[in-house]
Amino acid sequence: MTLDRSTVLDGIPVELAAFGGLVRSLEVPQLALPTRCSGWTVSHVAGHVIGTVVDVTQGRLDGQGTAEVTQRQATERVGQSPRDLADELAGAVPALTALLETLSEEMWDGPSFTDPHHTLGFAVEAIWFDAYLHGEDIRAAIGAPPSRGPGLRCAVHHVAAYLAHQGWGPATLALAGADAVDIAGGGTPITGDPLDFVLAATGRGNPAALGLDDTVNVYSG
Repeated sequence: MTLDRSTVLDGIPVELAAFGGLVRSLEVPQLALPTRCSGWTVSHVAGHVIGTVVDVTQGRLDGQGTAEVTQRQATERVGQSPRDLADELAGAVPALTALLETLSEEMWDGPSFTDPHHTLGFAVEAIWFDAYLHGEDIRAAIGAPPSRGPGLRCAVHHVAAYLAHQGWGPATLALAGADAVDIAGGGTPITGDPLDFVLAATGRGNPAALGLDDTVNVYSG
């Protein structure tokens, strides 16, 4: 279910550029707006995404994805302006892109450095997924329309892989305008809007609207 290496490596810098553009477009007061990430403002969300990119380029991989590290990333850039945040991200993306290009296909299919239960490809795809999803958190907070570009496709595939890893299913994602994705060999079709599915599967939306229950939340497993 994880997307192929070339798709992910092409998608990450594009998504991060879009995220940086979104952050740069913010007014300073908007950084203090609450988001659907509990206890986090727009500033916290931006700081987490940028902090992840910077950490990876600097080789700080220990604890990535844990509550402690994400909270550090979210708080250490509080007080920076939208321009400063966007500039830091723009400065880190070329190094991240060069680093990821060094990963061979064999490494891509091998275990992640941070969690051997997942492939390295899944861990790298998470950078794209995280930037897209948190971009949507910021857009929702400021009242901007959602993005339905390639990042949404990545999010559907990433969530599907996450659910399969957790033993959820069997099911087939048959979401409007999206790739059909089998989970645990495929099963009952799940239809509806792909963004609604991603939001429900990440604790941000109502799973009942898609005929699902709370077990679809990837963060509850």
